[in-house]
Amino acid sequence: MACGKQIMPLASAIQNSRGPTVTCRPAVILPGLGNNSNDYKALAHTLEDKGIATVVAKVSRVDWLRNAAGLLDANYWRGTLRPRPVLDWYLERVDKAVHEAKQLAEGEYLSLIGHSAGGWLARVYLEEFGQSQVSLLLTLGTPHTAPPKGVSGVIDQTRGLLDYVDRYCAKAVYTPDLKYVCIAGRHIQGARLFGKSGRTQETLLAMKVEAKTAVINEDMSVSTSPTIRARFIGQGYKQVCGRANVWGDGVVPEISAHLEGALNITLEGVYHSPVGSDDEIRPWYGSASIVEKWVHHLH
Repeated sequence: MACGKQIMPLASAIQNSRGPTVTCRPAVILPGLGNNSNDYKALAHTLEDKGIATVVAKVSRVDWLRNAAGLLDANYWRGTLRPRPVLDWYLERVDKAVHEAKQLAEGEYLSLIGHSAGGWLARVYLEEFGQSQVSLLLTLGTPHTAPPKGVSGVIDQTRGLLDYVDRYCAKAVYTPDLKYVCIAGRHIQGARLFGKSGRTQETLLAMKVEAKTAVINEDMSVSTSPTIRARFIGQGYKQVCGRANVWGDGVVPEISAHLEGALNITLEGVYHSPVGSDDEIRPWYGSASIVEKWVHHLH
């Protein structure tokens, strides 16, 4: 459902003759790790078509190389890295986008949409820059929890950043003043690198449809051997949540994309990233058909 009034530049207002006009909150999109602003053009256009003024924080892929500055911080090697000053460049880009959106909001509230790492970076932004004009944080495939300690083969790739967020950033509390909505995707179930996966028949059939790589025997039973892709993805899941044989969006496990205290939602068949996605076969969180399932939270 589109809002009753668009506040996009050059867009005319849409009047609802059946009731009072509703104004949509402008939205600011926070790109995920390794993504650039252009990756979110289609998502921004989809939101604009629904009357939601949208600003994407200006980030290029090369910008992410700035994070290498963390290598010079002793906390990186101790696994106790803090977001600032390493990620100041990103937070400043977000702040510029928020100020731009505030002009469109005309004194009303804003929504932040954080994709992947952009979701927990949004929490850092709210903590450091304030949340007086933000009434919604909606995250898409964000790894909110730090990987467990002491699990063999698991290395905290954030080098302590998620521990910092959990310890020092405000807890998620879904209230009328500031709503937290965390969306996870169930695209593929991972598998352990070695040994049997312990998959159910239903899981294997879903994998056959999704990946077209499961082996079907003459009696139409499904092979119990996990695919190479599932084993590979499972190792990625393990680095995030400590377990390989869990469901996720191909990058972030479902259990990691939910946050205690938030309104947590899982969407079936949703892939993690706009890069490598296909709106028909492998839709991501920002594909038009998937946006329909969460856009009402922005109204």
